[in-house]
Amino acid sequence: MKQIIEKKRTLGLLFVILGASFWGIGGTVAQRLFQQDNIAVEWLVSSRLLLAGILLIALYKITHRQASIFVIWRTKQTAFRQILFSLLGMLAVQYTYMMSIAIGNSAVATLLQYLAPLFIMAYYLLTRHSALTRQDGIAVTLTLVGTFLLLTNGSFSTLSVPFMAVFWGILSGLSLAFYSIYAVPLLQQFHSLLVVGWSMLIGGTVMSLFHQPWVIDLSTWTFSTVLYYLFIIIFGTMLAFWFYIASLRYLSPKEASLLGSLEPLTAVITSVWWLKISFGGYQFMGTLLILLMILYLTVFQKKQRER
Repeated sequence: MKQIIEKKRTLGLLFVILGASFWGIGGTVAQRLFQQDNIAVEWLVSSRLLLAGILLIALYKITHRQASIFVIWRTKQTAFRQILFSLLGMLAVQYTYMMSIAIGNSAVATLLQYLAPLFIMAYYLLTRHSALTRQDGIAVTLTLVGTFLLLTNGSFSTLSVPFMAVFWGILSGLSLAFYSIYAVPLLQQFHSLLVVGWSMLIGGTVMSLFHQPWVIDLSTWTFSTVLYYLFIIIFGTMLAFWFYIASLRYLSPKEASLLGSLEPLTAVITSVWWLKISFGGYQFMGTLLILLMILYLTVFQKKQRER
């Protein structure tokens, strides 16, 4: 029994690491499309959600030929939860994250999104009436100091990224926290392909009401633009979200969000190395503190499980 649990946990770790890595790299690729190919945020969000959602639902049907893709919609309760998850979870995460990238850069946007573990921790403390522990205090301190250094580069007088990039980044972290917590009951009843696929399809459909994905000038697209766009659809959206949501079948929402520390790491590395984003010494210190917070809480969680 113990071996089965460990195997499932290993599978969950693999899913969350792959999903986080794809999401972090996908953010950097999206920044390249925004800045060098002048692709609008709203168009990218609506088109990627629609295409990735259709592909995931089709994949579910291919692998589960006898099953219905409409099983989620058979009761009002699950249908309502799926719609709420699609709009306040999937669509909100996608849009806020992409807006933060477009205004700022993918490294800062991803690191701000990874305030989500703190929001999840705060939610559990409030709903379960738990006291703030020493470990929680250390994690909060590391995050606040790290975020300050990241956003100001050590100067009280100015932000190193635009204020609106910070605003959208924090909203992205809140959306990711909601996404991680609210999906669990759906995953206990339905396959992760269906949950993620329908959430993307619904989110993309709603977004399309305001920003039609079929209205696009392809004359300026190059071969590299097409390749980057396909990477975002397949790896940065479809596989990234499917793997992350699948990991919640084996890991707690708090663990999954913490163990996704490769997401900000890959975003920072690819942004600095590939896009030549300028990062000051204090910003690197802030990045290390935020990653240290994630690592610290991850190790603390492991010790709690062993006890």
